[in-house]
Amino acid sequence: MSKIKVLFLCIHNSARSQMAEAFLDKLGSGKFEVYSAGLEPGKLNPIVVEVMLEKGYDLSNKKTKSVREFVAQSFPLDYVITVCDESSAERCPIFPGKVVKEHWNFIDPSSFQGTKKEKINITRKIRDQIEERVVTWLQKIQSETK
Repeated sequence: MSKIKVLFLCIHNSARSQMAEAFLDKLGSGKFEVYSAGLEPGKLNPIVVEVMLEKGYDLSNKKTKSVREFVAQSFPLDYVITVCDESSAERCPIFPGKVVKEHWNFIDPSSFQGTKKEKINITRKIRDQIEERVVTWLQKIQSETK
């Protein structure tokens, strides 16, 4: 059986999509090919790297990628999951084939203001929300494929 191909997509590929990719890659038990990309790739958020490391996920060597790479190659995908706000998700390109598109709305950690400690605490909350959503989604997918 071939692996299910999933792309997590957000604006900069610097936080939310990177976290979702890491969680599904590990929690999906090798049943998924997982990717992430951004509409306007930026720099990986160092606070995200720090809070993911707390959970055993090392993102320090990850690079941000552009969604254009996937579109240009007509890369075959089964799911495209946007993890940004709804208005940004509407800017996403159309993918060829039978792609299931889902939207998970999470606040962008790069928009947080305050001290580093405050930014870390709110980023942890977003991290945990993303992990919980990935777990729920996995349960749904597993029940659909039985």
